Order: sequence, then C-alpha cells, then structure tokens
Amino acid sequence: MENNKIKVAITIIDKLRILYNLQLIDSRIDEIENFRQNIPIEINSLEEELEKMKKKLKNIHEEIISIKEDINQKNKEIKYSENLIKKYDKQKENIRNNKELYFLEKEIDYQKLEIKLSKKKIQQMNLNIHKNEEIFKKKEDLFLNKKEHIFHKKKELNKIFSENKKEEKLLLERSIDFSKKIDNNLLKIYKKIRNRVKNGVAVSPVQRGAPLGSYLAITPQKYSELIQRNKLLIDENSGRILIDEELAEEEKKKYFIFFQKNRKNKLIL
Repeated sequence: MENNKIKVAITIIDKLRILYNLQLIDSRIDEIENFRQNIPIEINSLEEELEKMKKKLKNIHEEIISIKEDINQKNKEIKYSENLIKKYDKQKENIRNNKELYFLEKEIDYQKLEIKLSKKKIQQMNLNIHKNEEIFKKKEDLFLNKKEHIFHKKKELNKIFSENKKEEKLLLERSIDFSKKIDNNLLKIYKKIRNRVKNGVAVSPVQRGAPLGSYLAITPQKYSELIQRNKLLIDENSGRILIDEELAEEEKKKYFIFFQKNRKNKLIL
C-alpha cells in the first residue's frame, strides 16, 4: 500500500515536471512568435520615421531654392531700377522746364528707394537661407544617423529572427518529446486551459500563496495539498494547473541549463 502511494506521488511529480516544461517551452515559442509578428511593425515604424525626416529635409531644401529664386528676382528688379535711373539721368540733360525736372527727380528717388528696399529684403533673405542651411545640416546629420541606426537595427532583427528559428525548431522537438511522456487526455486538458487563459499560461507556480499573475491567494488547505505533490490541483479562480514554487524553480533551472548547453554546442546559434 505504501509502495503504491510512493508510485502515485512520483507519477504526479513527473506529470507536474512535464507539464511545467511544456509550459516553459510554449511560453518561449509564444515570445518568438510575437517577436516575429512585431518585426515588420517595428521596421515599418522606423522607415516611416525616416521618411518623415526625409520629407522635412526636402521641404527645407525647396524653401532654400525658393528664397534663392526670390533673391534672383530682387536682383533683376534692382538692375531694372538702376537702368531706369540711368535713363532718367540722361533725360535730365534735355529737360525743358522745372516740371519735367521735378518729375524725373521724383522717379529717380523712387527707384533709389526701391533699390534700397530690395537690398534690405535680399539681406533678410540671405539670413533666412543661412538659417535654413544650418537647420538642414543638423537635420541631415540626424537623418544620416537614423538611417545608419535603421540599417544596423534591421541586421540585428534579422540575426535574432534567424537565431529564433533555430531555437524554435529545438523547442518544438523538445515539446514533442515531453508530450509523448504524458497521456493524451492530460495533454488535451493542458492545451484547452492554455487556449482559454490569459497569456497562454496553463501551469502556474504559486508564489506567496497565490498563482503567478493572480492576486487571489489559494486556501491554506489547497497550498498544503500542493506542496505534498500527490495530486494535480486546478486553481478555482484562474482555472490554471498549480505547481509549487520549489518544483517550478528546479525545472526552470534544468530548462535553462539544457538550452545554454545547446547554445554552446551551436545548435541554436
């Protein structure tokens, strides 16, 4: 009778070990899948940011070109006014009365004022060009740095993606190995719970009297049963399979040792 109890206890512990290993594996596969799904989103976000910076650079460049065109136009106007002044000065040599002289001098004064205003505007526009060129240079440096950052970020993401594919292959192989060690009914229960609960966590370690991720503590009686490890316990509130923290830590260490060892052997590098 005592031997049967020991056998049952060992069987239950083994089941808990297997289920928790499956949980660790499936949680890691979930992380890899989420990462894979988020890669395009992250890259698109970075490229959109780069495109916005590129558009701002283009707008500043076009603004500089537009100001230079305005300066050219103002220089033409100055040249036109200077030619008019020469023309009026020449006409002054042949004036017939004071009225004509007054008219010509007024026109000359007006054109000189136009030249003065145009030069003042040109001066201001040159300042605007200088200011925009400084802004352009700073934004161009930021753009080039961002472009280089995105280039390296893509390389980094692709490297992680490649590593994750190898790791995922090994994880799936381990998952199959563990799945073969328990009966199909228990495996179905595990998968059913996993599909139903938040974050796919079907096997939850109990820490400080409550299942990990839950604020509702289990009863002292259930906790006592849990640490005895003589039967599988389901949390009434979260619906998860419970495992005591000590056993969970043991399996977690084995899990990490196994994958670290395989990394050193370049199986998932």
